[in-house]
Amino acid sequence: MSEMVIPFIGGLAMFIYGMNIMAEGLQNAAGSKMKKILEVLTQNKLMGILLGALVTAIIQSSSATTVMVVGFVNAGLMNLTQAISVIMGANIGTTITGWLVSSAEWAKFLSPSTLAPLAVMAGVVISLVGKKAKSKDIAAIIIGFGILFIGMSTMSDAVKPLRESEVFKTAFISMGANPLLGILAGAGVTAIIQSSSASQGILLSLASAGLVPTKAAVFIIMGQNIGTCVTAIMSSVGASKNAKCVGTMHLLFNITGSILFSIIALVVFAKADPSLGEGIITMTQISAIHTAFNIGTTIVMIPLSGIIIKIAMKVNGIGEVVAEDETQLVHLDKRMMSTPAVAVAGAKLETIRLSRIARENLAAAIATLENHDPEKIAEVKKKEGVINKVCDSVSEYLVELCVHHLNDKDSETVTSLLNTISDIERIGDHAENITELAEEMNSGSITFSEIAMGELNSMSQKTMSAYDNAIKALELDDVSYAVKTAFLEQEVDKLEKELRTGHITRLSNAECSVSAGIHFVDLLSNLERVSDHAMNIAQAVLNDHRKEKNYHQENFLDEEGRM
Repeated sequence: MSEMVIPFIGGLAMFIYGMNIMAEGLQNAAGSKMKKILEVLTQNKLMGILLGALVTAIIQSSSATTVMVVGFVNAGLMNLTQAISVIMGANIGTTITGWLVSSAEWAKFLSPSTLAPLAVMAGVVISLVGKKAKSKDIAAIIIGFGILFIGMSTMSDAVKPLRESEVFKTAFISMGANPLLGILAGAGVTAIIQSSSASQGILLSLASAGLVPTKAAVFIIMGQNIGTCVTAIMSSVGASKNAKCVGTMHLLFNITGSILFSIIALVVFAKADPSLGEGIITMTQISAIHTAFNIGTTIVMIPLSGIIIKIAMKVNGIGEVVAEDETQLVHLDKRMMSTPAVAVAGAKLETIRLSRIARENLAAAIATLENHDPEKIAEVKKKEGVINKVCDSVSEYLVELCVHHLNDKDSETVTSLLNTISDIERIGDHAENITELAEEMNSGSITFSEIAMGELNSMSQKTMSAYDNAIKALELDDVSYAVKTAFLEQEVDKLEKELRTGHITRLSNAECSVSAGIHFVDLLSNLERVSDHAMNIAQAVLNDHRKEKNYHQENFLDEEGRM
């Protein structure tokens, strides 16, 4: 028995390992396009289905695609309508693995015994000779393809002795006679190894050895589709309620499809030639049935997708997407790191969200200079804690992202975002400084003259405008807003010097108390530093656009050098 089990387990390990290597190579090669693929996704269900099928074909795992969708929904990058479309497509895309393996039957030149060693050898040569990252990715795809086939061949050879086993034959006949037993077997194996492709590989290896009756194979295939939902459900643990809906929708979709087509299969096997289900199935026939089942289920379930979404939302006790806590990351999820280009896009969205939180807190801090409201001051200080926490979380995410396969552009973006987060955190600190000055003024009964308050209002308006334009430049990647930030930052610097000089004059003329003067100068300094950090944020956009041939900063200014 060990002579059979050990080679089979080894073959399965090689199959899974080869599939993972090939998938990683494919994903790295297409990683730069993943973000664009996601951006194409709209409310159009057909587009979402095509996207799901394409991504799954690239990464060779419907479970991985669904886990990725969980991450997107949890990060607010995808809604449930889009998610269910991608899930439908993922079920179709996963059939690619079956056709790839069964090609050994309908394309003899792809026989594992001849093609696999050649593929591994070719991949190793490319890996050793090629210096570029793209060459390494291509080598990984070819090597993974070869190892996958070697594993498949090893599994098939290991189970061939079972052809003579009456116990094994009886077990498969029982699965064919009892649909529930076949479905449970397929679901159980897939859930345990958490890969429908690997589970399918086992079934195909048994089929290639002539061990699987058609009737049993049909119900095992349906069970495999249910078992693959376990990965998504486990992945959604600890995620938002909306993300949990993804796992629920996947399960509802596959269970409904399995029940529907099990009934159809039972009717076909009963009414048609009974011997139809008793014949031994081939790998190609398994691939055809799997594809027909998933495409058929998708066609039937498209009109019912809205109902599935509503049931999933009800099961998870939600009405709509809401952010429960500002400290919780909205656009980031570690599941997205499997697709670095998309993770970088999510990190940028989270940085923009953080910049808006800091902007609101800065405006609230400036308002306390006039009303000195203790409750408002306390709120600003509390939100400063939120800003610090989010800054730390996003920074940790970006640092962890750096160890993944990033292209040059994404690597530059990550570095830029880390610097931007540092600037946002400093802006939050200055907002807290302003409230502390307001608090001191309130406790010491210190007041500013109308002239001084007017000057502070003028300074704060220009500072806020510079920061607003920096945020827009970051969000829209628009150089015009970045240039305007630069212009406003220069105005703030100039105004700060003018107001400081004017204030010294008032002190000299005894028109202002020393205590009020110290606080006035400190406030000017804090506002000026905020504009400096706004300029740092905008500078990243300016640096990116300076690489463009048609970039000239002067193009964005009028005749007087203004925006």
